[in-house]
Amino acid sequence: MKKAVNEQYGDVDQIKIIETERPTVSNGEVLVKVKAAGLNPKDILVRKGKFKRFTGSKFPQGIGYDFSGIIEDPMNSTFQKGERVFGMVNGWRGRCCAEYVDVKAKELYQMPDNLSFEAAAGIPLAGQTALQAIRDQGKIRNGSQILINGASGGVGTLAIQIAKELGGEVTTVSSSKNLELCSSFGADHTISYQDTNLLELSTAYDIFFDVFGNYSFRKVEGLLKKNGIYITTVPKADIIKEQFSNLFRSKKARLVVVRSNERDMRWFSQKIGAGKIQPVVDEVFDLSDIQAAQKRIESKRAKGKVIIKMST
Repeated sequence: MKKAVNEQYGDVDQIKIIETERPTVSNGEVLVKVKAAGLNPKDILVRKGKFKRFTGSKFPQGIGYDFSGIIEDPMNSTFQKGERVFGMVNGWRGRCCAEYVDVKAKELYQMPDNLSFEAAAGIPLAGQTALQAIRDQGKIRNGSQILINGASGGVGTLAIQIAKELGGEVTTVSSSKNLELCSSFGADHTISYQDTNLLELSTAYDIFFDVFGNYSFRKVEGLLKKNGIYITTVPKADIIKEQFSNLFRSKKARLVVVRSNERDMRWFSQKIGAGKIQPVVDEVFDLSDIQAAQKRIESKRAKGKVIIKMST
């Protein structure tokens, strides 16, 4: 089968398409024939060696953590051969940009009927990141005021919709050209970072969700209410230190570390099926064009998700 890999850490020229054996599955796993795979900033950071501690020095290394496809071998799971599914592989062994992927049965769920494979592949990592940040870390309630910084990308566009579905009053931060996009997904208030200094805002928020990762807790602490929570997706050294201080203050700093699970994938399947959550696809690339696809993510201009489509 064809599979995209990083041959070494470095730039996109380290990405190659190789021929390799189809993966085998054991108890608790299923084999999925991949129809599409989602790319994420995580793929870029892994390729550049930012997480060597977790990914190691053995090459080639597979690429991609979320996918959509068809059950090829259900093993002894409750899935049936031919079922349409989407999900995300946990951990650091990326491997979804391939014609087949082995995945734990508890990390995926049935796709809703109203969703294409390309759109479905953009949900698992970005969607569960946003859901687990807002619902689990932020403890959003009906009427909670949430600011989403970096709202026009894959995580951000889903975060807007999730926050609204869970009863939040949503303020988004994006470039001026994406204000209308954020409004179209339900944002109550939109801010252009080109025209507004966030640190001069007079509003206080229950949740500051820093998707983009360019604000520290200390920098935005003044924008939080007394028991406000700052959440970031970027595992920098300062956020690790800040989390240790949470017991001694009312305002909290948290890092969301996404884990795929059946419960959350079911939530998305149901909400998308009911038309309450809409995935956002920026651009679809063939597997052979994966270098260009990763460059698109690195440009930081993508509106929504960048997707890899399998030619088979």
